[in-house]
Amino acid sequence: MTEQLLPIGPADIDAAARVIAPFAVRTPLLSFPVLNERVGAKVYLKPEMLQRTGSFKFRGAFNKVASIPQDKRAGGVVAFSSGNHAQGVAAAAKILDMQATIVMPADAPLSKRERTKSYGAEVVLYDRDRDDREAISRGIAEKRGATLVRPYDDPFVIAGQGTAGREIAEDMAALGLSPDIVVAPASGGGLIAGVATAVKARFPLAEIVVAEPDAFDDHGLSLTAGHREPHAPAGRTICDALMALIPGEMTFAINSKLLARGVTASDKEVGAAVAFAYRELKLVVEPGGAVGLAALLAGRLDVAGKNVVIVLSGGNVDADLFAELVA
Repeated sequence: MTEQLLPIGPADIDAAARVIAPFAVRTPLLSFPVLNERVGAKVYLKPEMLQRTGSFKFRGAFNKVASIPQDKRAGGVVAFSSGNHAQGVAAAAKILDMQATIVMPADAPLSKRERTKSYGAEVVLYDRDRDDREAISRGIAEKRGATLVRPYDDPFVIAGQGTAGREIAEDMAALGLSPDIVVAPASGGGLIAGVATAVKARFPLAEIVVAEPDAFDDHGLSLTAGHREPHAPAGRTICDALMALIPGEMTFAINSKLLARGVTASDKEVGAAVAFAYRELKLVVEPGGAVGLAALLAGRLDVAGKNVVIVLSGGNVDADLFAELVA
């Protein structure tokens, strides 16, 4: 990667865009009168549920897996994930004819586990409360001579996720608009770190806001504290993709400098946002992907008269949960 003060820069995202272009979907910006009228702003949604594998994760996964030298590919790749990174890595490995082993929590949605297997990956389950997923993954990688593909603390992964922000910046510029606020969810922080890097490079006055579930707001806590802070490790959220305990070291090095603040939404508000997206916008969004929209609909953002971009990060929702939320 290029030499700079932060782990990645715009040039790294440009390079990632060239790598993933033949394989990834360039998702559009969507605007809906019903949403604009409800919140009194011009809102543009970045629908990453339309991305290959159903989430933004394919971008970073493919950029990372493609960076592995040919003489290191025989051992395959290993990743740990609750589902979306798992599918991204598995799909990238399949395209590049490599074996993938994915370490997933036993309580991950069945649909995510099955789709990961459908890409030809081996799935190894662990207990989210008792086991160390990273230690399990490292052990497998060492035994097999595989490359560990981290979900967020990797410059190639962050740069790949940043291609979503690059597209946002290009599409807003093509509309002759400047984004006032750009909102994206965070678990480890790779998506919003990449998005912030790309958007701020073209629109330095844009406010980048991280959205998280209530009680899982480690990024918001960390931004306030000025250093990495974990959230309380107890409990669950329907936003299963956003349950990382603490921001990544590499991602927070970026986010602490580029993000304006954090907002949260309750599970009830997230569920309402999933239902709104389905009923009013005809979009299928998973809870973790809808947390930014939930914060917007709940009035957590001062958006009146502004241009707002919300990243809907994925659509891999369990069918039973989705039916419950939209009923």
